[in-house]
Amino acid sequence: KVRSLEKPLPDGSHLANNNKGKVAASLDQVIEEKTDMVALSHSPFETDTELNKSIQTIDKGAFHVSQREAETHQENLQHLCRICGGSFKTDPYKRSHPVHGPIDDDMKALLRKKEKKATSWPDLLAKILKIDVKGDIDTIHPTKFCHQCWTVIQKKLSNSPYEIFFPKKGPMEWQPHSTSCDVCGTSPRGVKRKKQVLNPQLNKKMRMMAGRARKIRQIRNTKQVNQKSLMKKIASCKKIHLSTKILAVDYPSDFVKSISCQICEHILADPVETTCKHLFCRACILKCLKALGSYCPACRYPCFPTDLVSPVKSFLSIMNSLPVICPVKDCQEEICLGKYCHHLSIHKEIKDKEGYVCINKGGRPRQHLLSLTRRAQKHRLRELKLQVKAFAEKEEGGDVKSVCLTLFLLALRARNEHRQADELEAIMQGKGSGLHPAVCLAIRVNTFLSCSQYHKMYRTVKAVTGRQIFQPLHALRTAEKALLPGYHQFEWKPPLKNVSSNTEVGIIDGLSGIQHLVDDYPVDTIAKRFRYDAALASALMDMEEDILEGLKRQDLDDYFKGPFTVVIKESCDGMGDVSEKHGCGPAVPEKAVRFSFTLMTISVTHGNASIRVFEECKPNSELCCKPLCLMLADESDHETLTAILSPLVAEREAMKDSVLILDMAGIPRTFKFIFRGTGYDEKLVREVEGLEASGSTYICTLCDATRLEASQNLILHSITRSHAENLERYELWRTNPYHETVDELRDRVKGVSAKPFIETVPSIDALHCDIGNAAEFYKIFQFEIGEVYKNTDASKEERRRWQSTLDKHLRKKMNLKPMTRMNGNFARKLMTKETVEAVCELIKSEERHEALRELMDLYLKMKPVWRSSCPTKECPELVCQYSFNSQRFAELLATKFRYRYAGKITNYFHKTLAHVPEIIERDGSIGAWASEGNESGNKLFRRFRKMNARQSKFYEMEDVLK
Repeated sequence: KVRSLEKPLPDGSHLANNNKGKVAASLDQVIEEKTDMVALSHSPFETDTELNKSIQTIDKGAFHVSQREAETHQENLQHLCRICGGSFKTDPYKRSHPVHGPIDDDMKALLRKKEKKATSWPDLLAKILKIDVKGDIDTIHPTKFCHQCWTVIQKKLSNSPYEIFFPKKGPMEWQPHSTSCDVCGTSPRGVKRKKQVLNPQLNKKMRMMAGRARKIRQIRNTKQVNQKSLMKKIASCKKIHLSTKILAVDYPSDFVKSISCQICEHILADPVETTCKHLFCRACILKCLKALGSYCPACRYPCFPTDLVSPVKSFLSIMNSLPVICPVKDCQEEICLGKYCHHLSIHKEIKDKEGYVCINKGGRPRQHLLSLTRRAQKHRLRELKLQVKAFAEKEEGGDVKSVCLTLFLLALRARNEHRQADELEAIMQGKGSGLHPAVCLAIRVNTFLSCSQYHKMYRTVKAVTGRQIFQPLHALRTAEKALLPGYHQFEWKPPLKNVSSNTEVGIIDGLSGIQHLVDDYPVDTIAKRFRYDAALASALMDMEEDILEGLKRQDLDDYFKGPFTVVIKESCDGMGDVSEKHGCGPAVPEKAVRFSFTLMTISVTHGNASIRVFEECKPNSELCCKPLCLMLADESDHETLTAILSPLVAEREAMKDSVLILDMAGIPRTFKFIFRGTGYDEKLVREVEGLEASGSTYICTLCDATRLEASQNLILHSITRSHAENLERYELWRTNPYHETVDELRDRVKGVSAKPFIETVPSIDALHCDIGNAAEFYKIFQFEIGEVYKNTDASKEERRRWQSTLDKHLRKKMNLKPMTRMNGNFARKLMTKETVEAVCELIKSEERHEALRELMDLYLKMKPVWRSSCPTKECPELVCQYSFNSQRFAELLATKFRYRYAGKITNYFHKTLAHVPEIIERDGSIGAWASEGNESGNKLFRRFRKMNARQSKFYEMEDVLK
């Protein structure tokens, strides 16, 4: 009996195997095969007419499927969705999408946004909806899907819930056409199968039937042969692709077919693989797809140029290792297929040069041009070089380089090596093939990328674009060396005392040279630093262009040797909690100290005048604040601080009496240095100058006034302290030569209780002055709310209530969140007229309103004088009015706010009222010499520490310092 098409074909059948191989077999071919089978097994008939009638009867009885029904079924499928089975007629816009076509532009844009790769709908449907449409047969499955299913895919890609759009039963399962077909809407009809009786006596007729079946198969094979010859004509690659006859080994025919193109039957050249796993030459398949349509020439499965991919590397390596015989006459050399192009180029070169080069007919074989020495290459190319030179002088003005590069570019384009051609063209235009390593390093640092994050970005960009736009990490490390201390050569005259003359010194251990003895104070810290002189030389080389531009601006010669006078601002500050939840190593304090310097001005003496060639326009930026030493230590730990910073101080003292000689723009130039330690807050100034803590009776680090004296005389004080005087007073404190009591001795040394070890300039730190004064105003606001001017005896609970009331009101009116500790941002927002107006809403007395407003107004007029980098240019009027405003401010404190300042005053109020004009007259500015740049650098320290997290804190500090 003949098997019906009502049930799916078993896995072992011929059609099922073709289906697995993604071969779309048509129903007509199935009917023809079934007809052949019946013809071989049926009883013979007398005439051809009787035979035809019997075949028709068998078709109707065996399949229940006529040709007309099949065509109707296939036409009905075109109106249904492949995924959900819905009809396109219900969509008013009749929108549909091809199942086997390329992805539309909207979906491509969404895929790019989601960083996913897919070029055709079969791949996307398999990934998103888990539906394999690559094995579809057009007589069973629809070839389009509806716009609603397209929306489902879009929602799925956008991570939206898509189950509400999709049928609950899942994707539609399609069956072949049958008597009970849901697509055509037919019901099962009772068709009686005619029993065919075989007559074993009619063998002659059976042979006739077998012959007719053979003829049908021959016709079908002839059609396939004609189609193959047509595809060969379209490819027309006989002259450019290699025949399988040149294979050096007689391989089995099946293996030869596997390495041959199924269109031209030559050895695969630049092989590509389709989605149905067939292999073709790239040029052949592209020509056929363009001429015959978007179908695989081998199996008629839908195929598009975007679906073509390279075969696996193992297959390509097998291809390249195949031995072939050179088809050139009189050669017959056996070579690998991968080296054939190189071998053929030798023949072309010999052929091209036969006109003017003697052929080597004896001796050792002629070597390839690239394998020769440079001298031999020059000798071989001598004639060509002369011809190119003659052409360049005649046509291009003697530019031989451009002619050679253009020839090379054209050769690359001719061989379809466009990536190398693009890189060469970029080099010819001066753009370069990628970014400079120093630029890549700047990108990595400014975007806070760790080494591993940058490496991932580098690999991704290289894989996606195919070009090395970013440079690898080893190139960045090489560029990094030129930017760090220890790269440039320099010399000191006279040589520095107790400092090595070696200039190639990079990052060194801050504890190097310290002898650890059992009885010594334990130094539990990690410190990394640069050598001070190497860091200064590196900073000056970074500013080479600025110095030369300054010389030109001042009409000085570029070869001016100096001496240049460089003024350095030194800053040091401690950081609080810098703890990290990673790393191993010694148990060190989770606090840090950062010592840095800034090049403020560079000037030269020309004639009798001092000419400034450089001045830092943003002295409080973290970009010009160069870190010199980083340590994980507590700034209050005097012993650790002195142990680590003492070598820096020794180098600093040695540089004061010497001159730096540094090659700049090819000319040795001399530099002298002036060090000014101004970037310290009051706590650290007292620490390094050996003074008592800030709660001491001796209130000021600039003068000898006590707190009582400062409260009684708010204005009239002058700067009297100095580093040398502090050293002398320490010796008095240590030796007590007059045998005085403790109180008498303390009064004599004016609060000096330890040995000063870092020289600082008596000044005011503008940032911490602003923060300290804001904290005092915050207290005044609380006391005014509680009316302390009426009743000074208030309990702690009442004081807490005043603070809570003030915090809530400031949060409501000024959007100021309460702070446990005053910081710079809170201080800036608090010290405004708007804040005073908001506070006055909580105060009943109008008289107190006026006092508060006047106090804040005077403060806001004084503040720009010490905060601005150049007050004489930015606010000259306020500088002139400062003495008057400070006098009036002091009167208000002594009268209206006497309840707070009777017999006492804060440290920063005293400095603000008493010492600002004198410092401005001496230095020209207070704000420019502040520690704000170092504070900004502290933020970078925390950020870089997270960025460069390592398992070892020891190496982590090196990364942060870099």
